[in-house]
Amino acid sequence: TQDHEGAAKAIAKGLTASHSKDKPGFWLHTSGTGILCWHDQRSQTYGEPPSQPPYDDLEAVEDLTGLPDDAFHRDIDKIVLNASSDAVKTVIVCPPTIYGPGRGPGNQRSRQVYNLVKVTLENGQAPMLGRGLTEWDNVHVHDLSQLFVLLVEAAVANKSDIDSKLWGKEGYFLAEHGHHVWGDVSREVAKVALEKGYIKEKEPKAMDLEEAKKVAGFDALSWGLNSKGFAKRAKKYLGWKPTGKSLKDEIPDIVESEAKELGIKKGYAEKAAGNT
Repeated sequence: TQDHEGAAKAIAKGLTASHSKDKPGFWLHTSGTGILCWHDQRSQTYGEPPSQPPYDDLEAVEDLTGLPDDAFHRDIDKIVLNASSDAVKTVIVCPPTIYGPGRGPGNQRSRQVYNLVKVTLENGQAPMLGRGLTEWDNVHVHDLSQLFVLLVEAAVANKSDIDSKLWGKEGYFLAEHGHHVWGDVSREVAKVALEKGYIKEKEPKAMDLEEAKKVAGFDALSWGLNSKGFAKRAKKYLGWKPTGKSLKDEIPDIVESEAKELGIKKGYAEKAAGNT
């Protein structure tokens, strides 16, 4: 329901009709930190450093629950927040760039970094939007899933002493455990892909907005928009302790998995250049 208004309204209606204060329903909604890109989107600024301070889900959670209406995902966030009551306890989890192999039966790859690697392997050079100075946060998918486990356990326990810190108007959780600059990610991807013999170009290719959109659509826009915030609430009230390896350490595995998906063998760069 991240961006599906009809589904979100149906969930809100169903929960409200079927639960009470004595038997509350719990709504764990997944948003995304694309919502924090609103400032750059308004100014149409891409590839530049942050122009505003990071968000904070503990000391300044009201900044997150009160984001501008033109922010990405905001329309659905508002439906969730407005559904909150004694009978319907809501929480919004807002993940940043997700990486690492999924453990579910369906899709096991995320998008942003994986598609950057895919474009790199397809074009023989890593893409970079503008100057590549944009900053984002990141989280390993296993750490993110652990956060949801902790929230489900908290819903089952339904402890009144921390109720207001988990659900409702303060129930907004950022989920970061790392930080990256998109230009650095592009350079690391290029370095790894070059070392593995998949490409021959060491330096990323700087692209303008239109060129980037042609090769990767919306994901390319996210490489050029800033999204930063601190995930303090989960650590304080749920004891969340992320342990997954870093995005940088995961990049070699991402390069290998995307090469396998594309059917590209090591030494592809040499063959593509016509060398024996």
